[in-house]
Amino acid sequence: MLPRARHPDPAGAGRAEGLDPIMAVEMTRIGVVRNPKSHGNRIRPPGPPPEGVRLVEPVGREALKVALQDFASDGLDLLVIDGGDGTVRDVISLLPHTFGEDLPLLAVLPSGKTNVLAIDLGSPRDWRLEEALIAARRSEPLIKSRPPLRISWADGRPCLQGFFFGVGAPVKATSLSQRVHKVGFFHNLAVAVTLFTATAGALFGGARDEWREGVPARLALDGELQPGSERFAVLATALKRLPFGLKPFGAPREGLKLLDVDAPPRRLLKALPIVLSGRSVSTLENLGYRRRDPNVVSLAGGAPFVLDGEVFEGGELTIGLGPLLRFLVG
Repeated sequence: MLPRARHPDPAGAGRAEGLDPIMAVEMTRIGVVRNPKSHGNRIRPPGPPPEGVRLVEPVGREALKVALQDFASDGLDLLVIDGGDGTVRDVISLLPHTFGEDLPLLAVLPSGKTNVLAIDLGSPRDWRLEEALIAARRSEPLIKSRPPLRISWADGRPCLQGFFFGVGAPVKATSLSQRVHKVGFFHNLAVAVTLFTATAGALFGGARDEWREGVPARLALDGELQPGSERFAVLATALKRLPFGLKPFGAPREGLKLLDVDAPPRRLLKALPIVLSGRSVSTLENLGYRRRDPNVVSLAGGAPFVLDGEVFEGGELTIGLGPLLRFLVG
């Protein structure tokens, strides 16, 4: 018998770890969305699921949507996502269109190259399906809540949900990280190599160097237009922890967090260690490094953006928080 919490405690979402209380309710309907091409599943192919656990391996957004609709129509208590950050993003982006408001408990098996969400949640790095099912059977399984970012286009394209958004330098760093992965660097090492190379380019390039030049980005926070029409970087997240303990948004906390950096970045060699350490120093604002906690972000200019490791076409965007998602973590 597997317990679940169908109604998370709203007050619990505000605690430091976002822990949800558990109510003992029978959980018998379990589904797995697996990406067999994810890094972890390619180097360590998983076996068939236990009896009674439904497994799907859809290829493409439409096939994934159909699979989730089938899960939702039959009813699902636990949805296990076996893949990397992109697989997680694709699944949670489709949850509102398939499950509506009756969302199942989620579990993420960190089978990708970076697994940023799993790092934030504190899930075991080598967690497998069997171990997640054992965790779910505990009398008091550990469950954490996180709201995803919800990215909406003004032209009505289907919204996306994810946990780490970036415009400008993050898009260039994503393209670089994909090349880093091709030469065999993964997980935290890949993040380190990408950050080092991107930082070196930004530090030693000229004002119009590709790493320092801005991208068109008109920014409004809670309806208030921010100065400037070009930016070196705009970062947003709903996560509290990043790899290596980096804290570009400041101290870990709940909610939507944003970092806005002018182009070209000023005194980057001095500012970068302060920004990444999470320290609050008044001179950062004067240098063009701004941390904010808005409810709604509006972004215009058409620059491409990255969401959880994949680059998407830009446009007139609105960034807010989606409904809380509950994750089994141990």
